[in-house]
Amino acid sequence: MPGTVTARDFPAERVEADRKGRRISVIVPARDEEDTIGAVVATIRQELMERHHVVDELVVVDDGSSDATAAVAKAAGAEVVDAASVLPEHGTEHGKGQAMWRGLHVTSGDIVAYCDADIRSFGPEFVLGVVGPLLASDQPAFAKGFYARPLDGRDGEGGRVTELTARPLIALLFPHLGPLVQPLAGECAGRREVLEAVPFVGGYGVDLGLLIDITARFGRDAIIQADLGRRIHRNRPLSQLSAQSLAIWQLGMERAGLIPGDQPVVLERPGNDPLTLRFSERPPLAEISARLETA
Repeated sequence: MPGTVTARDFPAERVEADRKGRRISVIVPARDEEDTIGAVVATIRQELMERHHVVDELVVVDDGSSDATAAVAKAAGAEVVDAASVLPEHGTEHGKGQAMWRGLHVTSGDIVAYCDADIRSFGPEFVLGVVGPLLASDQPAFAKGFYARPLDGRDGEGGRVTELTARPLIALLFPHLGPLVQPLAGECAGRREVLEAVPFVGGYGVDLGLLIDITARFGRDAIIQADLGRRIHRNRPLSQLSAQSLAIWQLGMERAGLIPGDQPVVLERPGNDPLTLRFSERPPLAEISARLETA
C-alpha cells in the first residue's frame, strides 16, 4: 500500500535544503491553455526558482497549440519546446503521454516533476508536495499527487473519469493500485532513472500507465502519494470525458493482456462522429540512449 504525505510537510525551505546538489526539472505539457499557463509558469519561476532555489529547469512542452499558449508561457519565464520537434523519428502525433515523454528527453534533472497546465488555483505546493518526498527519502521512486476537486463549485463532485472509469478498472485488474486517491492526477514526480526505464503510453492513458509499469518493475512500495490540498481547473464536458475514459480502458485492457495493443477501438456516440482510438506508447528513453551509444 502506498504511503501518504502532505504538501504541508514540505515547505520550500525544507525542499531547498534537502536538494543537496540534486537538480530538479519541472515539465508542463500544454495544448491550448493560454488562459492558465502564464500563472502556472510565473508561480514556479518566481517562487521556486527565484525566491527559493528549488527548481533548476522549467520546460513547457507545447503540443501543437492553436492559441497563444507558447507565447504566454515564454513571456512568463519558461523554456518552450515544440513537441513535434523532439524525437520525430518516434512519431509526431499529439497526446499528453507523448508530450510528457518528450519533455523528459529534453530535460536533465535528477528529479523530474510534471504539472498540468489548466490549473486555476496553482500554488508552489503542487511542485513541492511531489518533489519533497523524493528528496527526503531514497525509498520512493515516484510520487503521485491528489487533491480535493470541486465540480462547478461543489466539493466532492470532481474526478468523474477517476470514479466512473479508472477506479472500477483498477478494482478488477490492478487492485494493488486501489489505495491511490487519484490515480489519474497530473501532478507527479519521479527519479530520472525510474522514468527513463518505463514506456510512456500515448494520450490520456499515460498517468495510469506509469503507475502500472513503475509498480510492475520497481514494486508496490515504489509509489508514495502526496496530499496537495485543493485544485480548481477546467471541467470538461461529457463528450470529451467519454474519449478519455475509452483511453483509460484501452490502456488497462492492454496492460492486463486482454486486448492486443495494435487493435484500434471505435467509440460510437450518437449525434457525434465516430472516434477511432489507436493505442500507442513511446519506448523507455533508456533504451533509446543505449541504442545511440552502441550505434
